[in-house]
Amino acid sequence: MDATQDEILHDFYPILRVYKDGRIHKKTTTPIVPPSDDPQTTVRSKDVVISTNPKIAARLYLPKTTTTTTKLPLLIYIHGGAFAIESAFSTLYHNHLNSLTAAANIAAVSIEYRLAPEHPIPACYDDCWETLKWVADTPDPWIRNHADLSRVFLAGDSAGANIAHNIMVRFSENGVGSGLKIVGMALIHPFFSFDEEDKLWMFLCPGTSGLDDPRMNPAADPELLAKMVCEKVVVCTAGKDHLRERGWSYYEALKKSGWGGKLQIMESEDKEHCFHLFNPTSEKAQALVSFLSSFVNQN
Repeated sequence: MDATQDEILHDFYPILRVYKDGRIHKKTTTPIVPPSDDPQTTVRSKDVVISTNPKIAARLYLPKTTTTTTKLPLLIYIHGGAFAIESAFSTLYHNHLNSLTAAANIAAVSIEYRLAPEHPIPACYDDCWETLKWVADTPDPWIRNHADLSRVFLAGDSAGANIAHNIMVRFSENGVGSGLKIVGMALIHPFFSFDEEDKLWMFLCPGTSGLDDPRMNPAADPELLAKMVCEKVVVCTAGKDHLRERGWSYYEALKKSGWGGKLQIMESEDKEHCFHLFNPTSEKAQALVSFLSSFVNQN
């Protein structure tokens, strides 16, 4: 056996390792579950194909008691996982979207985008952009009959929050037509870099310019921040999160940019990165869901 086959070329433990022979070993994703009629929240879900080439999908969520006469705010959610792991179809995100959909009484779209490094960044950005365009134009009855496209919100956690911000920037520059309006954005424990180069980002995004790339360091281009067309933004941080300062830095950069919307920050003290996904019944996880629900429903 060739001893070099187990030599590690890139080590980004605990997310992934790349071996010299080209193999990629990733952290085990939480179990995948099918869409359901959830007995606890009474939220319904179904899966849809956004594109077959490239392969993009999404899971749609609706409260059980909906009518065609009253349309609901629409949340477009982007899962985290360092751009490389996790799934919109995993137990973590399926359970979270069920809870959030029920608590906020909203419709939701949770995006299953392509993961790096098999599909290097910007594939994840492009897939989420294609999903936004699909939402604007789809005849799917769950969207057409129940979602208010003039009250759309972007949200995501960790790398998903990074993607949500970048989709917001792209939407502000280009729009998608069809009357779709992004009212607000919720960035939960966002994955940005401000003070040092992030080696994982450099590996997953081979075309990056480095620390001055506004996709990973929004403060590098304050004009893009200032031009965002959403009316309100909330940044959620956690006291023991290794990314806590990155969330605060984004908040400060947006505040200084001259952006004219309503900006909030909410910190969950003594909690770790994405704690609400792993311990959803805890008091502070429920408080975070309640806060996000209020954010979506406040005028």
